[in-house]
Amino acid sequence: MQEYPTLNAIPTTRQSVETFKGYNHNMRIGNGEFFDMENLCSDFYPVLSPRGKRGILARPEAARGMISKDEFCYVDGTEFVMGDQRIEMGFDDREKELISMGAFVIIMPDKKYINTADITDFGDIESAFTSSGETEFYICKADGEGYGEMTVSDTAPENPNNLEVWLDTSAVPHTLKQYSTASGTWVSVATTYVRIAAEGIGKNFEVYDGVAISGITAAPDLNGTAVIQAKGDDYIVITGLLDEEQSQFDSIEVKRAMPAMDFITEANNRLWGCRYGTAENGDTVNEIYACKLGDFRNWNCFMGISTDSYAASCGTDGKFTGAVTHRGYPIFFKEGCLHKVYGNYPSNFQIQVTECRGVQEGCHRSLAIVNEVLYYKSRSAVCAYDGSLPVEMSTALGEERYKNAAGGAHGNKYYISMLDSRDEPSLFVYDTAKGMWHREDATKARQFCEHREEMLFIDDADGSIRTVFGSGNEQEESLEWMAETGNLGMDMAEKKYISRIIIRMSLDIGSVLSIDAQYDSSGKWEHVTDIKGTSLRSFSIPVRPKRCDHFRLRFSGKGNAKIFSMVKTYEQGSDY
Repeated sequence: MQEYPTLNAIPTTRQSVETFKGYNHNMRIGNGEFFDMENLCSDFYPVLSPRGKRGILARPEAARGMISKDEFCYVDGTEFVMGDQRIEMGFDDREKELISMGAFVIIMPDKKYINTADITDFGDIESAFTSSGETEFYICKADGEGYGEMTVSDTAPENPNNLEVWLDTSAVPHTLKQYSTASGTWVSVATTYVRIAAEGIGKNFEVYDGVAISGITAAPDLNGTAVIQAKGDDYIVITGLLDEEQSQFDSIEVKRAMPAMDFITEANNRLWGCRYGTAENGDTVNEIYACKLGDFRNWNCFMGISTDSYAASCGTDGKFTGAVTHRGYPIFFKEGCLHKVYGNYPSNFQIQVTECRGVQEGCHRSLAIVNEVLYYKSRSAVCAYDGSLPVEMSTALGEERYKNAAGGAHGNKYYISMLDSRDEPSLFVYDTAKGMWHREDATKARQFCEHREEMLFIDDADGSIRTVFGSGNEQEESLEWMAETGNLGMDMAEKKYISRIIIRMSLDIGSVLSIDAQYDSSGKWEHVTDIKGTSLRSFSIPVRPKRCDHFRLRFSGKGNAKIFSMVKTYEQGSDY
């Protein structure tokens, strides 16, 4: 029987990728990961798909801050906008931090507030009065009523009547005493008060406001901080002591002030803030502050009770870089540490310092909480903090150093927009449930805000307020997307090479897909094929790469598409 020559079949193996794992911008990446991408998302994981179209909620002239209340609110130039209502508040042109405290919104650094339940209630947190006529000072009771005739001497009056008042000057400080016929003794008055009377002095203040008083020459000891014990339109009452009634025509100033603060947050019905540098009075400070309980207007009310204001100095060096409330505790960051405040009232407040990777300077807006975990941008990484120590979450972003980050949270996702070392912006999304990063595009978001079922951000390019999930008045045109693989073939031993790739995908009608290849890191992309969606069906696209050591594939499309799998066929090559 005649034998015919035969050819040995080249051994082949197949590797299937059915799970696409997102963005990984490192030299060595896994199957299903992409070295670069644009406008892809994890919504249909493990399928690879583009993100949804964004919308535009508003095009304000100068959007400078936003917050979610019962309605979405934002600052537009000098106005506060809530729904279809616009309230002129005279803001300056700086970027705003909007902090919620009950129904109120605090607008910093302008030190203004507005009540969203009653928009006629708005104005300045601080209040000041400067006298323009005669100011009188005299000793009084707590309600401002005078004592009447009073003896001032270093010896007690003879034959006193019941409740007669004597100012004992025999010792320093002087003591106010009142006679009691029941006991037959002079009883010291524990707390003495001074009434300061001037036209209009009490109109802008409330009882128990903490104020700073200056300019008093007739009774200099009354200058300094004090708490208003009683008031009328033309007088205030503070603790103090006078030997006799005094008056002056030189102007005095009474001011309820809010400290200059770098960052501010709300926790347990108080506003908390921090300051490193120079205070408004010129002093050098490194301090943490809290307002009076339930009263954001008062920061200098110190009466020795549980509702007092609070201030404490810090021993750590460097600027504060951010503030947030996490699990009920106010936390203040520096680049190399964090300060967490424990306690329920001023006498038991404690500040615990933890040395760790803090918030990078300029990245205070990156702080966002996703499912009880706090995410933020440190100098070297995006970190997750659960209350113990921060953990790095951004290994997939590669060696690139980012800065000027702004972040937001919605559902299981953390959104962060930041600049790279070339000042080029990127918007990344980290899916905390799936543990994957995706790069969306080159959007520079100044601020994020979650409102009900939507995520909004201020687009730095045109100042518009955009929606991530497409609500609003306008939507994007057909979306362009791209995915670039890492080097394929670098993990093959025994001189194997990829002879064929089959991609299983679906394209909507009118959508297009282009596939390009780059061989042996040449830097040149060569076109492989184009596919256009003509019906709602899936495609199997065979890609036959050139014989090479390694190569990359780039998928770029316009419109909606879904990639289900990619099957690579390996063939045994020669030894050279």
